[in-house]
Amino acid sequence: MQRRDFLHLAGLVPLAAQAAPRRHTTVSIRNDQFFLNGKPTYAGRSYQGMRIEGLLMNNRAVQAAFDDLNPETRGKWAYPDTGKWDPDRNTREFLAALPEWRKHGLLAFTINLQGGSPEGYSKSQPWENTALEPDGALRPAYMERIAKVLDRADELGMVAILGYFYFGQDQRVKDEAAVKRAVVNATNWLLERGYGNVLVEIDNETDVKAYDHDILKPARVHELIELAKGVQKGGRRLLVGTSYGGGTPAKPNVIHSSDFLLLHGNGPDDPARIRKMIQTSRSAEGYRPMPVLINEDDHFRFTEADNHMMAALGLYVSWGYFEPGKSDYVEGYQCPPVNWGINTERKKQFFAKVKEITGS
Repeated sequence: MQRRDFLHLAGLVPLAAQAAPRRHTTVSIRNDQFFLNGKPTYAGRSYQGMRIEGLLMNNRAVQAAFDDLNPETRGKWAYPDTGKWDPDRNTREFLAALPEWRKHGLLAFTINLQGGSPEGYSKSQPWENTALEPDGALRPAYMERIAKVLDRADELGMVAILGYFYFGQDQRVKDEAAVKRAVVNATNWLLERGYGNVLVEIDNETDVKAYDHDILKPARVHELIELAKGVQKGGRRLLVGTSYGGGTPAKPNVIHSSDFLLLHGNGPDDPARIRKMIQTSRSAEGYRPMPVLINEDDHFRFTEADNHMMAALGLYVSWGYFEPGKSDYVEGYQCPPVNWGINTERKKQFFAKVKEITGS
């Protein structure tokens, strides 16, 4: 089957289309800079001699639409005050926190149709957190929460880096044809609703060995990037890339296909390693002026002169905060039940640093 035929057939099965409302925020790329509504982000801003204009400071918030359909694990995420898990409360509290994030200069956050590990790091993932049916269709209740997140971000002038797949949950999509169908359905869903504030991340850390489907792995993930780029509505398409695991440079096939590069800073605390990852990516075959963005890094030391964030900014790379924390409504932004507020000393340090860097 030709790609054009596949796109047509897959496009028949997404959620019913709705008339797109008037949108407020459009992200675009010019060379190595991000623009919002035709203007560079953080226009004219520099910090300690480093150019900040055109970057996207961001936060990993992949559980903003989280739910668990496995009755054996659902109780693990219960709120301490009610003793129950509530996915709608989780999304409501995320939306309530966004304006304060924006006031501190944060312009982007990462969410995912299959979330991330609700334990921070996990060897196995028995929970069922996915917006995708086994055949690649979209689950309405999950997508309603995603829509609320994207709508609020659009109103606030923020960008959502929306991931489609997460290792440990991708096996819930039954085969490669269903994976492709999911990519087309999700991309059509975004375009039909007129979202202009979304950057697509095909899968989180494509090089993690836990992925079941070969097309989600490093050697072939560019096929899905091209597939998503090929979905258009009214002559418009979305900007697409994928991310690598901590410290891993981008590979030529992904660089050739991507609109921007996503890297991760997990692993040893070593700013020199972050610089090497960035420089190796930029020296790889196929690289041309394009934004490079770290959207996951679990190293902090924000009060010190040299850390992972400063290493990235010094090479004109956007940086993203990732704090797994505990499932106790106290710490971190990845482990439900999540407290989405700026409620701990580490969160306060991060947002204070973003405010200082961006001049917000």
